Amino acid sequence: MVFETEDRAELRVHLHRLREAGIDASMIRIDTLCGRVTYPPGYRLSRFVTDPACGSGGEPAGG
Repeated sequence: MVFETEDRAELRVHLHRLREAGIDASMIRIDTLCGRVTYPPGYRLSRFVTDPACGSGGEPAGG
């Protein structure tokens, strides 16, 4: 997880900063966490990370 907030504007600002830093937008995952009456909805940014045990073809290294 990179960032979590309940503020949608804050989410957009952080997402913009990630893109400015050169993070590929296709590698960013945005989850909307469902809210309830007592809890507002939340937003979570995550970044996909390749498995270092995998080779370039997505197969496990050495296999």
